[in-house]
Amino acid sequence: VQLVESGGGLVQPGESLRLSCVASGFTFSRYIMNWYRQAAGKERELVAVINSFGSRTDYADSVKGRFTISRDNAKNTVYLQMSSLKPPDTAVYYCNAKRLASPDNYWGQGTQVTVSS
Repeated sequence: VQLVESGGGLVQPGESLRLSCVASGFTFSRYIMNWYRQAAGKERELVAVINSFGSRTDYADSVKGRFTISRDNAKNTVYLQMSSLKPPDTAVYYCNAKRLASPDNYWGQGTQVTVSS
C-alpha cells in the first residue's frame, strides 16, 4: 500500500497550491479519502474529507470556502486545491485512506506547505 503526496511548496499569502495524492496497492474507489495537516508543535487535524464516490465532501471550518477536495477514481488520485492561502495554513499535509467497518487506515509521507511573505 502506498499513498504519495506531491504539490507542496513555499507560497506567499493569497496564492494557491494544488496537492495530489496517488494511491496504489488497494482498491482506491472503495475508500474514504482525507487530507490532514500538522503544524509544528500542534496536533494533526482533519482538513477535508471526500466519500468513495466523490459525491460528498466536508471541511474544517478554518478552510471552508478556500479549499476544495476532489478525487479521480480512474487515476487513483485525490486532490486538495488550496486558495487564498494564509500563514496559519503552514503545515505538513498528509493524505489518508479509510474504509468504513474496517481497520484499514493508510497514510502518506506528507508534503510541506509553507505560506510566508
